[in-house]
Amino acid sequence: MLLKKKDYLIKTNEEIELIRISSLLVGKTLAFVAAQLKPGISTIVLDAHAEQFIYDQGGRPVFKGYNGFPASLCISVNDEVVHGIPGKRELKDGDIVSVDCGVEKDGYIGDSAYTFAIGDVSPEAIGLMRITQECLQKAIDAAVAGNRIGDISEAVQHHAERNGFGVVRELVGHGVGRHLHEKPEIPNFGKRGTGPVLKEGMVLAIEPMINMGVRNVHTLADGWTVVTADHKPAAHYEHNVVIRKKQSEVLSSFMEILEAERKNSNLNTKHHL
Repeated sequence: MLLKKKDYLIKTNEEIELIRISSLLVGKTLAFVAAQLKPGISTIVLDAHAEQFIYDQGGRPVFKGYNGFPASLCISVNDEVVHGIPGKRELKDGDIVSVDCGVEKDGYIGDSAYTFAIGDVSPEAIGLMRITQECLQKAIDAAVAGNRIGDISEAVQHHAERNGFGVVRELVGHGVGRHLHEKPEIPNFGKRGTGPVLKEGMVLAIEPMINMGVRNVHTLADGWTVVTADHKPAAHYEHNVVIRKKQSEVLSSFMEILEAERKNSNLNTKHHL
């Protein structure tokens, strides 16, 4: 009798709990970063502090060295959508800053992102951030067993575009577990009822990347930083989610990030849902 090969996309309860631990550590790290955000701080300083924090918590920053990426955080400012490389750039009043972080602990990975507003940010940017968060929530609501990947994708696209924003098509969400990027891919655009069926126990990194203007993007000469074609701002939020029968379960958390934002007078919290 041939044994059926285990579907590695379906995680056991033990694996899900380990992913949860790593995902929550990402949230703690992003909250640690939030507490330090202010005009004048350089992105390389934020990255160095976050890297040390991750190691102090018994984790490992999985972005560093991944396909040659040189840092522990992706820090993307204003028109930078994702994969911004930390450097000498100093943040300033009015910037919106997307911070993406991946952590491995006990063999499993958490991967989450959040966009921050520093000081006097434009109402248009606040609106972009709020709609992007709503896109994430609508995607999570669609991520239940029996639905399809296209249901998640359509939820993001419909909400973003009906509010006049562009949906990045070149970058996708993904499965997560022992590896940072696992199957299936999760586009932020698509048609309801299409794509692979969602099965209970899948763990997904759902991450809307939404532009204030056109959806088009290009990659800078550094080979990593993705920017909007019209140089208008972009926002990025990401949660790790496990597929369940009636309602998906979010393994990562923004709660500590929200609290850190409230305590930091340099940050604008008008985008909070």
